Amino acid sequence: MNREIHRYEFEATAPADEIESTLLLAVMAVEGLHGTSRVRLDAKYCFDAEKHACVIDADTVVGQDISRIFTGFAIREFGEGAFSVSRAERMPKTETEDPNS
Repeated sequence: MNREIHRYEFEATAPADEIESTLLLAVMAVEGLHGTSRVRLDAKYCFDAEKHACVIDADTVVGQDISRIFTGFAIREFGEGAFSVSRAERMPKTETEDPNS
């Protein structure tokens, strides 16, 4: 089964800390829509400051809303040409994830 995963890649000129803040602001906005508990259960996203990239799992309604709101915020803050969005095959592994999963 294919998952709906969105990968955002920003130009190097976009400050990494502002990209991350924009992502977290989108998550907070979605908490207002769905509640903190549902976001904790259904949201999956990660940010890589070195690559100026983030990935959002949009396989749930919560993830879709995070992706939509983040896209809108990013367009307003950085401009339409400052980033690209593509579909990814899978979420990247993080240091805290179980390598056997």
